Amino acid sequence: MINELASHLLPGVSVERVATALGAAAGQELASGKFGSPESSSALAVNGFGPFLESPGTLPPFPCLDDLDWPALTVDIERQMRFPWAGGRHPWLDAAVETATQLIGVESKRFEPFRDSKLAKLSPKYSSHHWDEGMEPWCAMRDHLLAEPAAFRHLDAAQLVKHGYGLVTEAKRRGKSPVLLYLFAEPTEGRAIKAQAFADHRFEIAKFAGGVTGSTVRFAACSWREWLTSFPPSLSDHADRVIARFHP
Repeated sequence: MINELASHLLPGVSVERVATALGAAAGQELASGKFGSPESSSALAVNGFGPFLESPGTLPPFPCLDDLDWPALTVDIERQMRFPWAGGRHPWLDAAVETATQLIGVESKRFEPFRDSKLAKLSPKYSSHHWDEGMEPWCAMRDHLLAEPAAFRHLDAAQLVKHGYGLVTEAKRRGKSPVLLYLFAEPTEGRAIKAQAFADHRFEIAKFAGGVTGSTVRFAACSWREWLTSFPPSLSDHADRVIARFHP
């Protein structure tokens, strides 16, 4: 399995670190074989963040979050953010970045927004729990999705709400400010995707962002290509390899 995993990783990405992280995560990307799929979203996230697992201080800031307390102190892939209750399923973020004062959870998307229409499903647990006052915008978004499950076609808004709840809880445990970053691809190769779908997806991202503005959990979004093309010259080789392999 290690040899197979290595064949899907770019230079500078630790096979051992990735194997350990993916093996512990709930998605079982390795055991299921999904990691090796040509459309794997996990492979993009793992390779994009991989070189920074062992050198977090070199992680380039995200263009939409360059005002945060950089540099990064830690970078993880497949990090769980537990809710404030025991039992049940707790969300896993594709990546997590910690600075001195912030905890940034990263939800990465590749082809998923363009596969099928999203229908929001949320457990009653999210409504019955008493969230802090600063989470009111997220609770309003939750209620909107419960009332209109098909409100978003491309954006998995229900998943983002779950991540927001998990992230605010984990950040509170660690005494840091929570940030949820939506890092999305607009694939230029593979499955044919119309330009209008890309535009509609971005419209929904902006709609969601407007709905949760002013809350404890800051929400931000940028495309993979926007981030990769902002890399400094010292990291441009890695950015070029990610773009060449995954065409985000």
